[in-house]
Amino acid sequence: MPEGGNIAGYRLADRSRASDVGVWVDAVAPDGARSGALRLDPRALSGPGARDRVVAAVVADRHLTQNGVTGLLPVSDLVAAGGEVWVLTARPAIPSLDDLARGRPPGDAPDAGSAATVLVETAQTLLAVHAAGLAHGALHAGTVVVGEDGTALLAERGLATALYGGDASPERDVAAWAALARGLASGWAAGSADAVRLLEHAAATAESRGLSAARDALLSGRELLPAGFTTRERLVRTLQWWSASDVPTGRPAPPVATGPQADEGEIVTLLYRDTGSGQAPPPGLPGHAAAIGAAAAASGIPDTTPAGAAGTTGGEMRFGPGVPSDTTAAQIWRAGQQQLTVAAKDRLGAKPPKRRRRGGLLGTGVLFLAILALALYLWSQRAAPLSVEAVEVTAPKPKGCDVTVNIVGKVTTNGGAGQIKYQWWRSDRKAPIEQTDTVPSGATTYELNFPWRVKGEGTQKYTARLVVLSPTGSGTPLRDQASFTYKC
Repeated sequence: MPEGGNIAGYRLADRSRASDVGVWVDAVAPDGARSGALRLDPRALSGPGARDRVVAAVVADRHLTQNGVTGLLPVSDLVAAGGEVWVLTARPAIPSLDDLARGRPPGDAPDAGSAATVLVETAQTLLAVHAAGLAHGALHAGTVVVGEDGTALLAERGLATALYGGDASPERDVAAWAALARGLASGWAAGSADAVRLLEHAAATAESRGLSAARDALLSGRELLPAGFTTRERLVRTLQWWSASDVPTGRPAPPVATGPQADEGEIVTLLYRDTGSGQAPPPGLPGHAAAIGAAAAASGIPDTTPAGAAGTTGGEMRFGPGVPSDTTAAQIWRAGQQQLTVAAKDRLGAKPPKRRRRGGLLGTGVLFLAILALALYLWSQRAAPLSVEAVEVTAPKPKGCDVTVNIVGKVTTNGGAGQIKYQWWRSDRKAPIEQTDTVPSGATTYELNFPWRVKGEGTQKYTARLVVLSPTGSGTPLRDQASFTYKC
């Protein structure tokens, strides 16, 4: 590490921990705010193309954050200094869930409610990451950071894959989330048998039906959790106790030099560097936005940020930093709460509408608005992208010899138009049969037929499995299967 404990104006503190991709260090930003600094593994960075892949991963994270994904540890910059590459974050990356598991305060330690809150927030963030065509790639207790307000943040997204390679996919993320849920069930939730069963059920649901269904399973079982857990009070108290105590981090790192500040040498901001294409940044995107826009376009991430409104979001469900607890997890967990459903005329302080003297004009205006609302509704339904929500496979009982069995896969959609990409797997073959069907708008169910020709003498049981690859509401493939017995 560079002498003086200072990286691009970030003052490094004493507390540090090792991670899969390098060493995390507590830091203080130039404005005095607590932050984090990750020194990436120099040996891994020396691999062909590793630095470019790291830049692409960081740019993708920043693009997601600008588009309203609040559950990622926000990255401020990516710099090269003194032969090392550092990821600078706007919030601390210490402690992680792994760190908190090594020491608990007396009294109000994290419980089943704390575990459920962490799982709901991480599932929500992963769903947003997967919807953008990305994956985390190394999800575990060491890459889930707990912020000062008790929110769960995903750290190191895409960095392990960028440095070491490997297969980063939503399916692997789902399996890792299920393992995390089981770990929290046996740890923080161990004091409540009902809560343990709830978290175990959520883990199994994630593996069979995806993260969206697992998140909903946790939400529907909130009556099994301690009252008031959505305030994250126990997590915040644990953080305060952990910060003030001398509990070691989960994977201690070598001490960081914090002596008198020395010259850092040349600091290169990798987010600004030329990608080698020779093209200028897109017009109208100065500074960071230009680099993010160009790299996002190169990586295939859709840019959904409206002009002049980068970093803003609409009325979507939000988890993570910068959002009061009463408007994030508490809103989601609180069933039946009225949210943005009160008509303007019923709101407190609203002025009563002026009466029109002529009833004919009023009736005409109401009729026009009704027609307009209907047209807008029909247009929005027509414009909605296709999303598959459920899959069900059925197989008839074959009769006779040398017959064709028509396997039917019934998919439930949101009524949008688009293409369904899917695979049929036969139990007597190793390779799938991949197909694509075009679905018209309007209908919410669609059938995928699979004729299976069987012949010969004897008795044999066969199984047909349908895997809908995309587009799915959960962002992960949906599966179902059916079996039949052939007798001749």
